Amino acid sequence: MRKNIVAGNWKMNKSFEEADDLVNDIMTKLEEKELGENTLMILCPPFPYLEMCQDYSNDSYFAIGAQNVNDNEKGAYTGEVSATMLSSMEIEYCIVGHSERRAYYGETDAMVARKVDRLLENDIRPIVCCGEVLEEREAGKQFEVVSRQIKDGLFHLDAEKFGQIIIAYEPVWAIGTGKTATPEQAQEIHAFIRNLIAEKYGKEVADNTSILYGGSCKPSNARELFANPDVDGGLIGGASLQADDFVNIALSF
Repeated sequence: MRKNIVAGNWKMNKSFEEADDLVNDIMTKLEEKELGENTLMILCPPFPYLEMCQDYSNDSYFAIGAQNVNDNEKGAYTGEVSATMLSSMEIEYCIVGHSERRAYYGETDAMVARKVDRLLENDIRPIVCCGEVLEEREAGKQFEVVSRQIKDGLFHLDAEKFGQIIIAYEPVWAIGTGKTATPEQAQEIHAFIRNLIAEKYGKEVADNTSILYGGSCKPSNARELFANPDVDGGLIGGASLQADDFVNIALSF
């Protein structure tokens, strides 16, 4: 049975002290409220805070993920972090192909595929992002774009390896804009993604793949979004920086 997942992408936010306070606040609120048995919470802080967050996670209710990884095993890549490094810190998850990485740093589907391979080689589960920008949505190309990103980034994997993948659909036009895909729009494209997976790997693999929604998800709309049969949680940006909001989203299943 696939997990309901709420992953918090902190992006480039918070000082060390603020990050420490946020984790403590999340832990306190989780002690007061009980997550669903099938709900997984993942915190994805900036690289310098991974160890601090990992120390907390050993005695808590959440796992830790990184926000990015280099597509090489090792070498002279100043400022980069490898999957081997993350694995040595026992990091369990890593976001790959986020729309900001694609837009600001020119990441391609081929790079996403290589990053996925490096992570799987090190037993780290990738959270692979896909999604269309506003111009593509308005032109009716959202299915074409998402299909290309998933096929080129993931369909080189065999069924066993693909079983480790978590997918996050990002309507890029809804990230940080306050706009949100309607529950119907979210369900439509999540169902499309699951059907795409089923065509390649079969219904069982598709039914066991968690597909997250990532676009201005907040406590006020999370329950309605998560009620859709093919929406298995959220990749949360701004709302993950507030303990109350993040925990309340995780309680929305």
